[in-house]
Amino acid sequence: MTEDEIRAAYLTALTSVAPDIEAEAIGPDDHLQEDLELDSMDVLNLVAVLHKALGVDIPERDYPQIATLSLAVGYLGRRLAG
Repeated sequence: MTEDEIRAAYLTALTSVAPDIEAEAIGPDDHLQEDLELDSMDVLNLVAVLHKALGVDIPERDYPQIATLSLAVGYLGRRLAG
């Protein structure tokens, strides 16, 4: 899976969890909770949607690795490759 495909999957998952957020408005370093104002339940839902879409398990200790788009693309790429 390419970085562009991972980015698209992440943004699709994020906007399904938080439909009031527009994918085009999300910057690479916008933090899920600090900038986009997702709560902990939203983050859990995002993890579940990513798992369903990509088949990747994301343990709770790794949640900081998906806190921004740029972090998530790298993290998910490594998880998918490994």
